[in-house]
Amino acid sequence: MQFDHLRRRDFIVLVGAGAAAWPLAARAQQGGPARRVGLLMNLEADDPESKVRMTLFSEALQKLGWVADRNLRLDYRWGNNVPERMRRDATELVALAPDVVVTTTGTGVAALQQASRTVPIVFAGIVDAVAEGRVESLARPGGNATGFMSVEYGMSAKLLELLKEIAPDVKRAAVVRDPTSPGGIGQFEPLQVAAPSFGVALSSVDVRDPDGIERGIADFARDPNGGLIVPRNALANFHRERIVAAAARHRLPAVYPTREFAASGGLISYGGVTSEWLRGTAGYVDRILKGAKPAELPVQTPTRYELIINLKTAKALGLTVPLTLFARADEVIE
Repeated sequence: MQFDHLRRRDFIVLVGAGAAAWPLAARAQQGGPARRVGLLMNLEADDPESKVRMTLFSEALQKLGWVADRNLRLDYRWGNNVPERMRRDATELVALAPDVVVTTTGTGVAALQQASRTVPIVFAGIVDAVAEGRVESLARPGGNATGFMSVEYGMSAKLLELLKEIAPDVKRAAVVRDPTSPGGIGQFEPLQVAAPSFGVALSSVDVRDPDGIERGIADFARDPNGGLIVPRNALANFHRERIVAAAARHRLPAVYPTREFAASGGLISYGGVTSEWLRGTAGYVDRILKGAKPAELPVQTPTRYELIINLKTAKALGLTVPLTLFARADEVIE
């Protein structure tokens, strides 16, 4: 069982170790002009999660011999998950003639493929590249994009199971989702199938704009015995502080898809390990810079999931975390 202060300490040690390896990494790739990598991000530049993700990504590249401002140039754009802004930023990045572009959202892949069908794209943590039409198949992407998915659809039912385990009185659950994305639809269906076996009536709160999220959660919370389920989607992640605050305000137990929600005060999270697909993304960037084609690199799904419990939030909601759940937790935030 890990605790939050241990995670911070380990992160600082990791940063220090990565910095010590920079000179060696630089020597490994010296010679020739610097390569160019574009990054189209869905979060804000000053989001703490953005800083953590970019540090992990940069360290992974350094271990492979690619060092920013030495043999590698990184061009960032922060689209804030606004489609119009993402399209503009994608066009700007493509105009810089990058060797490869990394993006963290399906909206970003769409914008980049609209700007170019030849510039290699590596996506990091999107939900369903096949259903969104970004690749032909997981095994054979076939175009100019490949990368790492953040979830498998069937795992969304696990979120409902965890909600009932930590809050057994829940009889109603609202799914906070993006109804316009294939990923939002795909993750909702397993929840619909599983809900009757848990004795839970399922509804949805559509993620479209911040005010709509708060109104939807407030309307749902008017009746008792409710809880929230937040499957993986880029809009929910972008608005996670608002969603977590609304759940706390209306005293709704909620289960989330990634650690950053629990770190922001969310009750419990269960999902793929962000650091793993960021390191995998760096590996794919390295292979493309060395000549591989995205069409030849299979899309990969998560191999490990982590369970995070925010004990402070559980106490605030008057919930007793079962010992069986404690035993399975990868981290407990106190």
